Amino acid sequence: MATTTYLGNAKVLIATVDLSDQCKSATITRTIEALESSAFGSTNRVYVGGMENSTFTGEFMMSYAASETYATLKDLVGTAVTIVYRPAAGAQTATNPGFELVSTYLGELPVLSMSLG
Repeated sequence: MATTTYLGNAKVLIATVDLSDQCKSATITRTIEALESSAFGSTNRVYVGGMENSTFTGEFMMSYAASETYATLKDLVGTAVTIVYRPAAGAQTATNPGFELVSTYLGELPVLSMSLG
């Protein structure tokens, strides 16, 4: 039987700093690169899993206070960080799986983004 789950109170840690209260949305996309392993005599292309190339996309409210979004992320641009995401704030379990991206390259940080409302 299919169920609908509302995920609330998610946990988002970037470089061990909890930015959950500043995060509006988060997406982790797990990607394993496909490597062709076809050989002579193959009748179709054959692929095997290669290196992982997963991504994290988050939308944060840009708080400039100490130990908030900007203060945490500004010095991490151009470095590798660990990102941890859990759908709920509790401990990691089978029903609250944690996802951890290790050595995640933080390539950019939008410094200012405004909209009405």
